[in-house]
Amino acid sequence: QLVESGGGSEQTGGSLRLSCEYSADARASACIAWFREDPGREREMVAAIQTGGTVTYTDNVKGRFTISWDKVRNTMDLQMNSLKPEDSAMYYCAATSPTVWWSQCQRGLGYTSWGQGTQVTVS
Repeated sequence: QLVESGGGSEQTGGSLRLSCEYSADARASACIAWFREDPGREREMVAAIQTGGTVTYTDNVKGRFTISWDKVRNTMDLQMNSLKPEDSAMYYCAATSPTVWWSQCQRGLGYTSWGQGTQVTVS
């Protein structure tokens, strides 16, 4: 079970922090990631983090977004700064099984558990 929160509407240049709370089933995941999807665009992996802390970002959010994984609170967050209208989308968190390689995770593969999504709108 993955549950996202923190979406909403923000002005260009503003910030939002998304949070993904996950159940015990996802605690052993090899990787957790944020994806986004908007009508007319393909689903895009925004950022991913490996259980050991390695992270990756899609090029258009580098330097603006930061992903973090708090294994004590069982949450994974996405801090989004300097928001742009093109960041508007439904954002989903997703988790892999414990056995997925990082090489797969960073290419958006192996994610089998998904949240319901949270909408982000930037105007």
